[in-house]
Amino acid sequence: MTGTPLIEPNSGFKFDNVKRNQLLNDKGFMVPTATKTGTTIVGLLYKDGVVLGADTRATSGTIVADKNCRKIHYMAPNMYCCGAGTAADTDFTTEMISSQLALHSLNTGREARVVTAMTMLKQYLFRYQGHIGAALILGGYDVTGPHLFTIYPHGSTDKLPYVTMGSGSLAAMSVFESQWRPGLSRDEAVEMVKDAIESGIFNDLGSGSNVDVCVITKGDVEYIRGYSQPNQRVAKEQSYRFPAGTTEFIAPKTRTPAEEATAMDVSA
Repeated sequence: MTGTPLIEPNSGFKFDNVKRNQLLNDKGFMVPTATKTGTTIVGLLYKDGVVLGADTRATSGTIVADKNCRKIHYMAPNMYCCGAGTAADTDFTTEMISSQLALHSLNTGREARVVTAMTMLKQYLFRYQGHIGAALILGGYDVTGPHLFTIYPHGSTDKLPYVTMGSGSLAAMSVFESQWRPGLSRDEAVEMVKDAIESGIFNDLGSGSNVDVCVITKGDVEYIRGYSQPNQRVAKEQSYRFPAGTTEFIAPKTRTPAEEATAMDVSA
């Protein structure tokens, strides 16, 4: 009697390419690199809800791969999630949990709570022990009010009134630590988020381009792409076209092996 063949599940993350990458590395080839978001992402609570913010630069090593990528991801009608780390991991992790939240809402007949999404995300990331490079800021508004969480790649979480993550997080946190206070108005909160993201853009090479903002209140979400564009290209101050002949060109000269040997003979 033959046993039932083992069938691998098609869902979830797979790490089949680990052995391939190791083989390439052993043979001296360059291992493919993942696109990273670089990133400055932030979030804060104000008197009426939550404001999330993110820059729009995606990097691949030292190369800017995308100047206007989305880092604020839809989770549910009442919550959004900012992602930092490996671009593919943040995209697919948020999409997967978003679909689970939709099923949860259909089964319960109620709007999903923010803490439910946070629990799903942290349990999913903890299962992979940090191999999924997704550092997340989750914000939303449910029946219990506004909520703001951070979820780290290993599955740990924080619940704070203002948070930052990504390579530009320290620069952004300096803005929050010096300016945040309870009871901010909407306009004050949005401007503070913009200032925090711009602080990351100007002080961190992995962050850049534009500022995206998402304002979440009771029963309403306003997602503003390109709220601030601090790095717009300006006209050049002068022309950099040079007339022909500006740089001297030396004609190439080819020498035979005999001439080369004579030139190198220093015995005389």
